[in-house]
Amino acid sequence: MSTGGTLIAGPAAGPLKGELTVPGDKSMSHRSVMLAALADGVTEIHGFLPGEDNIATARMFIDMGVRIEWLNDEKTSLRVHGVGLHGLKQPQGMLDAGNAGTCVRLMAGILAGQHFSSTVTGDASLCKRPMKRVVDPVRRMGAKVEGGDDGNLLPITISGGKLKAIDHVSEVASAQVKSCVLLAGLYADGVTSVSEPKPTRDHTERMLPLFGQPVTVAADGTISLDPKDRLTAPVGVVDIPADPSSACFFAVAASLVEGSDVTLKSIGINPRRDGWRRVMNGMGAALSLENEQRVGEEPVADVRIRSGGLHGMHVVPNDVPDAIDEFPVLFAAATLADGEFVLTDAEELRVKESDRIAAMATALRSAGADIDEQPDGAVIRGITNLRGDVDVDAHGDHRIAMAMAVAAQRADGEVRIHNAAAIATSFPNFVQLAQSVGMNVRWADEGEA
Repeated sequence: MSTGGTLIAGPAAGPLKGELTVPGDKSMSHRSVMLAALADGVTEIHGFLPGEDNIATARMFIDMGVRIEWLNDEKTSLRVHGVGLHGLKQPQGMLDAGNAGTCVRLMAGILAGQHFSSTVTGDASLCKRPMKRVVDPVRRMGAKVEGGDDGNLLPITISGGKLKAIDHVSEVASAQVKSCVLLAGLYADGVTSVSEPKPTRDHTERMLPLFGQPVTVAADGTISLDPKDRLTAPVGVVDIPADPSSACFFAVAASLVEGSDVTLKSIGINPRRDGWRRVMNGMGAALSLENEQRVGEEPVADVRIRSGGLHGMHVVPNDVPDAIDEFPVLFAAATLADGEFVLTDAEELRVKESDRIAAMATALRSAGADIDEQPDGAVIRGITNLRGDVDVDAHGDHRIAMAMAVAAQRADGEVRIHNAAAIATSFPNFVQLAQSVGMNVRWADEGEA
């Protein structure tokens, strides 16, 4: 997909050094605004990620009558004046999710419980991503959903109403599906439950009790919600930890560039988001945790990374859902590690902002990597350095663009990464932070693009 914007990256001029505070967690930023908008009272949120995806979520609620105050120019702190579970108003036009898959899939659950109809759309990339996985359960709960390919493609129109509880058995390990059903369950008669083939990130389950809605997790992992009449704004501030997905780019870069020593501050280490660190530890990375503590219901720590000889591995299938967003940059690590790296059970990567298996395999091979695509993953045989003076396409996918910028730190010359502007959706200050620790990356001038 053409989005414009060209990054020029690598090779690193020397070791990467310093401390970094990456932006707030993207997943929790979405959820904090959603629950705050549906709560009675005023919620103050700090550490919000002001990327385009999260701003799209905030804008949707503004369009439905929720007052949001931005407390600083950076839009990392905000105050949400909740309207209650039944206080949203019908929007005047379409609700636009932009590129935010998490936004639109979770919003499907919320909109399913409203007394009005609403139409949700997105950008060209999002309009190609599958929605049936959330449309089917909300239909079973009583909502009417219309859209392209029987509701599988945006735009979709959701006509909500009184819902009935269901016991949903998800065919895919997806926190978005789980969260959609639980959010719809807030409006349902009876207890709604969700079971998954593998555990997925649990930010929704951790955050709901902060707003007065208990969630039960059974021994077999089934999550159940018996809806209360109302959500209530938490006492005190909702603090959002730094995003582990953003941290992983710098962790891989520091591991790859000889002599590097980088500390990432206050990173979320929730086990359901910590798969990237387990994979990197399995590859022999020199990672350590310091200053472990809790921010709200979430565990956090400073993560220190020093360069070290990475080696290949077979990724444990149960770790795949916990590292699903980080695999593009983990592919970069594997490309420059010793030995063979094997990933399976990761077919979900093919239905992200791009087909991330195909996009990373094509981009890395363009720079000399030895990588074979598999239907559900890849086999990567490590090499010493990537080839420079090459052009690669990020396909409008922010994680592909940043992953290739990291890989280029071990290239023999510059790598030009086209269609990289989508970095703004999740990590607007990526280039600035990367430069601050010594990464060789910059936006191309008009004549270079």
